[in-house]
Amino acid sequence: MPSMGEVMFHSSSFLLPSIPAAEASAYAIVVLNQKLPRFTPLLWEHAKLRLCADGGANRIYDELPLFFPHEDASLIRNRYKPDVIKGDMDSIRRDVLHFYLSLGTKVIDESHDQDTTDLDKCILYIRNSSLNQESCKLQILATGALGGRFDHEAGNLNVLYRYPDTRIILLSDDCLIQLLPKTHRHEIHIQPTLQGPHCGLIPIGAPSAKTTTTGLQWDLNDTEMRFGGLVSTSNMVKGEKITVESDSDLLWTISIKKQDSTTP
Repeated sequence: MPSMGEVMFHSSSFLLPSIPAAEASAYAIVVLNQKLPRFTPLLWEHAKLRLCADGGANRIYDELPLFFPHEDASLIRNRYKPDVIKGDMDSIRRDVLHFYLSLGTKVIDESHDQDTTDLDKCILYIRNSSLNQESCKLQILATGALGGRFDHEAGNLNVLYRYPDTRIILLSDDCLIQLLPKTHRHEIHIQPTLQGPHCGLIPIGAPSAKTTTTGLQWDLNDTEMRFGGLVSTSNMVKGEKITVESDSDLLWTISIKKQDSTTP
């Protein structure tokens, strides 16, 4: 393997109801216009900054109260107020827009920009936020980034490659996806009660001549991966730590188990 930079550590402790201090990482949440994952209230509670990408505001307004069937819907809507709604504003309903405006949510209409996705627009807002300091870079969790139209999914995957120096995790009810930049070696810490066992390493954008892993059911050893050849899908984690080294940027994905421990 070629010489690599320092180790980048990854943890999904944000899925835990109580995050250990040693693993706590400040993050922002971006809600996209797809069905809310069941753990959305938990992520929302712990986030430092909360954004809705255009029609994602409809999801917060309509679906979040369903997580709390024994509470008044209007109280839930007031409690779970986005800090910012940003996008080209072609999906958000007028009643939802006016409701959040009345609560003081900042609304940024970028309908003039049709060259970037709504997720793109939100990522740029977070990167430029005063909360995103050099000493404490915000990790970004994007819910609803998977599922629905494939071109939307592809656009969201492309965002990972556009901002490789920003930690962005795409989330659905079933799995998460993040970029492992080739500039680092990677150590991934698994939450076995919440994640796995199914996982994958996928070389989108460019083939990998050499990838080496430890901790997988079918480890790679200086293995070549590329579309039209071998890609490491339907692999499985064996323990609580995975290591990855590659000469190419890779997408890491792991399944998220369906259970109630991911709600606050």
